[in-house]
Amino acid sequence: MRWSRAPRPKRWLNCRPASLLRPCELLTTMGNEASYPQEMCSPFDQDEIKRLGKSFKKLDLDKSGTLSVEEFMCLPELQHNPLVKRVIDIFDTDGNEEVDFKEFITGISQFSVRGNEEQKLRFAFRIYDIDKDGYISNGELFRVLKMMVGENLSNWQLQQLVDKTIIVMDKDGDRRLSFQEFSALVRHLEFHKKLVLTV
Repeated sequence: MRWSRAPRPKRWLNCRPASLLRPCELLTTMGNEASYPQEMCSPFDQDEIKRLGKSFKKLDLDKSGTLSVEEFMCLPELQHNPLVKRVIDIFDTDGNEEVDFKEFITGISQFSVRGNEEQKLRFAFRIYDIDKDGYISNGELFRVLKMMVGENLSNWQLQQLVDKTIIVMDKDGDRRLSFQEFSALVRHLEFHKKLVLTV
């Protein structure tokens, strides 16, 4: 007869010193969720997750366990970034207008130096795909570019630029850009290499 020990209760994870926790277990102790998928944590090591946890807590001014747009905007680096609200919309996967620790880690992981090109290109695509239908329409491209250029171009000039971009990049003639069409342009510009954050 072979004896086996009963499995330890899950709460045991929270009793171990942080130095003994694997990165995903460390996330479990810091966030609001019971567990996180392994693929969410893969770009970060234990020390990076600890640093991200400290950053998250510093940003969480009201100690709610989530970050609002206003809390993100307290970072001087983000205050003048015209796309910060779009980035937060992408981080906020459940659509509650707050970013919890799981969403924060998942969002930040897309900027990891170890993140792959496809992941970064998909993130960039989602900046423009406002209605999340898997395509960038003429109107969506106009809205995002307007956020970026502000008053430096008139609406007429910007619309001309948008129309020309759609005409040139739309290979299947549906008057919108798919991820593949978008990637062909952005990959050529090596845009994904600029989407890097060192933790």
